[in-house]
Amino acid sequence: MMGNYFGGGYGYMGGFGFFFMLLFWGLVIWALITLVKAISEKRQSPSEIKEDEAMKVLRERYAKGEITKEQFEQTKKDLNG
Repeated sequence: MMGNYFGGGYGYMGGFGFFFMLLFWGLVIWALITLVKAISEKRQSPSEIKEDEAMKVLRERYAKGEITKEQFEQTKKDLNG
């Protein structure tokens, strides 16, 4: 009657406990890495956001034919500094 409560000395979940522990911690680490990447990608300064928007508008105007290639290249050069 005084036998091992968890059965056979393998722990509560048998031989799978170690596997599930590794899986759990692997998922936790993966989630943290994904969260850090998402936060760091969203951190753009307001000047970077304005430059991105300006380049988008410039590309759209060039694609529509509103400006020539020379005007596009000059404005692009001006925006990049």
